[in-house]
Amino acid sequence: MRALRRVLYLQAGAWAVAGVVLAVAPGVALAWFTDQRFGQGDVWLRVLGIQTFGLALLMVLVAHRIDELWWWSWAFAFASVLIAATVVLNLAFGLAPSESVVGWWLLAISTVCFALGLLYGLFVSSRERPIPWEPP
Repeated sequence: MRALRRVLYLQAGAWAVAGVVLAVAPGVALAWFTDQRFGQGDVWLRVLGIQTFGLALLMVLVAHRIDELWWWSWAFAFASVLIAATVVLNLAFGLAPSESVVGWWLLAISTVCFALGLLYGLFVSSRERPIPWEPP
């Protein structure tokens, strides 16, 4: 359970910071990944930042009660695997020739590491304590 708890706290911290940056300064975050600048149309980045921060809060709640609720982490693992796949595919096939790749590489490495960490933590936790269920 300790490995899963650590990964949840680390990922929650990363998503909380990313969420605050997106919510407060979406133009700076967008300029770091791309050479685009948004003005009035950056409200969707602010909403994404708020939701990312909310996801981080849920990760912390699950991590606090990891002994009873470890299997809830499958939702975070599912989302993390899909985010990692999307970022890696965008890095491989979706970037413009002049677009900066440093931010995308950092995002790809971090999302893949978080996804693998969650899957490893879930594997270890499933061995320590199987999913609780009552037969009908």
